[in-house]
Amino acid sequence: MGPNAKSSGRNSASRVARLAAKGKGKKVRFKGGTLFPAIVVGVAIVGAALIIYSRVSIPDRNTPPTVNDHWHASYGFYACDTWLPDLQGNKEELDTAGQLANDKFRRTGIHSHDDGVAHWHPYTSAATGRNAKLGVFLDVYGVKVSDNKIQFPDDQGGAVYEEGETKCIDKDGKPVDGEVVVYAYESYDNANDFSTFITNFGDIRLTQDGMAFTIAFVPAGTVPGLPPSAAQLPELGAVDSGAAPPTSAPAAPVAPGDSAVDVTSDVSTTVAGPAAPSTTVASATATTTAPAPTTTGG
Repeated sequence: MGPNAKSSGRNSASRVARLAAKGKGKKVRFKGGTLFPAIVVGVAIVGAALIIYSRVSIPDRNTPPTVNDHWHASYGFYACDTWLPDLQGNKEELDTAGQLANDKFRRTGIHSHDDGVAHWHPYTSAATGRNAKLGVFLDVYGVKVSDNKIQFPDDQGGAVYEEGETKCIDKDGKPVDGEVVVYAYESYDNANDFSTFITNFGDIRLTQDGMAFTIAFVPAGTVPGLPPSAAQLPELGAVDSGAAPPTSAPAAPVAPGDSAVDVTSDVSTTVAGPAAPSTTVASATATTTAPAPTTTGG
C-alpha cells in the first residue's frame, strides 16, 4: 500500500471526528421540518379522546336495566292542586305492514297501560343502562316537559301549563304563579327519599326497579307526594309481567288529603338530595278530569 493510501485514511478519520464534534449539542431535525411529528402527536390525541368518549357515551350492556329486565316505575302528573289523568294508550297498535305504528315505542319498548305506570322492558340499548331516562318514556307519548312548561299532545288532552302564563289558585282564592318541578323517588313505598329536579328533566335516570316520579306544575315549595299509582305498583307490575300478584296491597305511602300543602322552605336551585317533608300530603286517587287553570295573556 502506497503513502497516498495512508494519507487518505488519516484524512477520512479526521473528517469523521470533526463532524462528530460539530454535532455535539445540536438538535436532531426531521427531514421536512416539524410537520410530520406534529401530525403524529395530533393523531394520538384524537385517538385517546375518541376512546374516552366511547367509554363514556356507549352504555355498558351489563348496566341495568338491560334488554332482559322488566322494570316498573310509578309516575303521575300534578297541576296546581290536582292529579291529572294517566297517559292513555299502550302504543302497541300496528300499521298496515304489521309493524308497531309508534316508532319511538318500537325503538325503545317503553310504554304504559293506562295505569300510571311506566313499563320498562327495553327492546334496544336506546333505553338501557345510562340511556334509561325519564325523557325516553315522555317521548313515546309526545309529552314535552321543559324548564318552564309541561305540554301534552292533543291525544292526551292538549293541556299546557307554562310558567308566567298559567296561574294556580292558593288556599285564599288568589292566583299565584306555578313552576315546573320533578320529584324522583327512590322507591314507590318511601315518600321521604326523593330528589328534586328543576331542570334537565328528560335526563333523570331510572336506576332501579320500583322508582316513582311526580311531574308537577305547582307554586314554589309545593311537594305533592308520591303518585297515586305508587301504592299499587307491585300489583300492577305483577299483572303486566305475568307474575302472581302479591296477596295483599301495600299500605298507602302518604296520607290522603284534599290538596297539596305548601312547604315553607324554598325550592333549591340545584338537584336536591333526599328530603323528609313532614307536612306534605297527596291525594290518594287520581282525578278523572284535568283542572282548568287560570291563564293570563303574555
